[in-house]
Amino acid sequence: MIGETGEQLGIVSSREALSIAEEKGLDLVKISPTANPPVCKIMNYGKYVFELAKKAKEQKKNQKTVEIKEIWLSMTIDIGDLNVKAKQTQKFLSAGNKVKVSIRMRGRQMAHANLGVEVMRKFFDMVKDFGTMEKQPLTEGRSIWMMLAPLKA
Repeated sequence: MIGETGEQLGIVSSREALSIAEEKGLDLVKISPTANPPVCKIMNYGKYVFELAKKAKEQKKNQKTVEIKEIWLSMTIDIGDLNVKAKQTQKFLSAGNKVKVSIRMRGRQMAHANLGVEVMRKFFDMVKDFGTMEKQPLTEGRSIWMMLAPLKA
């Protein structure tokens, strides 16, 4: 048995432990019921549960969820449109989000996938100050995509 301040009280019968806990106005909680003999602690159980909930809430508050934003490009995109997409990507990366950059190939563009990869590389050169390339441009069926991650601060 363990006392309310953490000191060892030795091996005590369950009735005696319960009477000690009631005498102090606290609860008797089994910490390790499978041990031989079972380990119990005298504590205020309501306060203990409240503290656990408070710690869990604090951890959840400090947790940052990373969103994946998606930017669509075209193989025939012009420099002005590319600049607009790059600015938007820079905002996403600065906010700490990952960005998936995709190109959808249509018709004859399938035969020239290397041009799409070049557009991707040019696009990455425009945003490399804000993020790193997590996945290289990858051709998958009719689409080409790459993943960008924000720089570590």
